[in-house]
Formats: sequence, structure tokens, C-alpha cells
Amino acid sequence: MNKNRLDGGWDCHVHVFSAAAATLAGHYRPATRDLAEIEIHAAPAGVGHLVLVQPSVYGCDNAVMLQALQAAPGRHRGIAVVAPEVGDAELDLLHAAGVRGIRFNRVSPVGHSADPAEALLSLAPRLRERGWHVQWYVDRAELPQLARLQAETGLVFVLDHLAGLMAGTPDSDPAWSALEALARGGAWIKLSGWYRLNARQPYVAMQPLITRVATLFDTRMVWGSDWPHTSLDPTDPLPYDATWTPVRQALGGERAEAVRNDYPQTLYR
Repeated sequence: MNKNRLDGGWDCHVHVFSAAAATLAGHYRPATRDLAEIEIHAAPAGVGHLVLVQPSVYGCDNAVMLQALQAAPGRHRGIAVVAPEVGDAELDLLHAAGVRGIRFNRVSPVGHSADPAEALLSLAPRLRERGWHVQWYVDRAELPQLARLQAETGLVFVLDHLAGLMAGTPDSDPAWSALEALARGGAWIKLSGWYRLNARQPYVAMQPLITRVATLFDTRMVWGSDWPHTSLDPTDPLPYDATWTPVRQALGGERAEAVRNDYPQTLYR
């Protein structure tokens, strides 16, 4: 059996924060939420590997995430935010620490406000050299553009938070056609962020969407808790496994366990 399987499953979307780190103005000011804290939450659920996603409030300064990855060498993975002019030495440092992709955030108030196509095309050769993928947090209206960019660059795309499909998205929504094109081109999708998609706990409204997405993406699905749930009230913490329940209920035990234990190893190994 694969050693990673023995070490536990994967939570493929978490954030770590330091209250001492400088943040971009115009968004939330985070409290310290460190790697040890999320590891304590994840372990009882059988999760031993985390994918640390660079929060938008830190811009291209990946220092907090990098420090966390270096504290547990080889165990976790990271997704960075970088400028088009980033140096190869910085990319190599991030790769050595466990970073396996970059992220474009088109939703956050301090995310990427400009068209990301030019930046991506500039970075694409160096991403391919390192085997990195490109993670996108976008409104579903942007999916057609992503499908074109994926075809143009030949890079693997990963779609955050169910590709922006809101609870109640009808089968006739044009986003489905673009999503099908992305899936045919080899994209992955994250089953995560239900509370960002107009759903409320226990997130029953997301189950039909998860089921349909699973027919498109097959084994290219991963789950993420989105801990520490920055869009929710911090005084009313969400139970760690709450975002996992709709995945298990929609896909059934064996398929759901593959999402958490097996599929991520292909994307993040």
C-alpha cells in the first residue's frame, strides 16, 4: 500500500495565517491560524496531508505558507501566488518546499482584478518545466475563458470551490458547457467552499451538483475543507468534517473515500 495512504487522507484546500504578517488593505485582517492547529483538526478525520493555499490577503508574499511547509518537510503541499516576473530561484525554493501550482483569485476584493491571461502566458513555460498546475477561483461566468486558456497553454487547471456553481444552478446554465470542455481537456475540480456558493449547513443543496460534476471529472476530483473558513463568523466555528458530509452523501462511501485518499496523490505527488 502507498505510504501516503497509510499516513492518512488529503484535505486539498486550507489556509494558514500569521497575525504578524503584513496584509493587503481592503479585505479582512486575519488572526494567527497555524499549521499545528489545522493538523489537530484534521487528524481525527483521518487526514494527514494538507494543501496550503496562499490567501489573497498576502498577495505574492508566500512567506507564511512557505514557513509552514518547511516545518513538515515532504508531508504537505502548497499553492502559491506569484507575479509574472518572479525569479527562477524563488520558484525553485517554493517547489523544494512542496508547492505544486499557482493560483489566480478573481473573486476576492484583493485578488487578480486584471485579465490574468497575459500573466499566465508569461509564466506558462516555467510552470510546465516544474510540472505545476494552475488553480482558479472564479465566477462561473468566466469558465468559457478558462476553457480557451487551458487549450492554449496545455497546462492542468484546477477549479476552486466547485467552479463557482451556486446552489440551485439549473441544468440549463451555460456554465455546464464550459465545464464539460474543461473536463475533457483534463481539468480537475475541488469539492469545497459550499458556504461561498449560497448553501447552508448541512449543504444538502450541493449534492445534485456534486453528483453531476462527478460524471464529468471522474477521478479528477479532490476535496478541501477551506479551513479556517474566512467568510464565516469566527465565533461560530464550523465543525471540521461539515464540508465533507455532502461529498460522502452524494458519492457514496467508496467513491468519496477515493476523493479524499487516492485521487489527490495524482495531482500533488
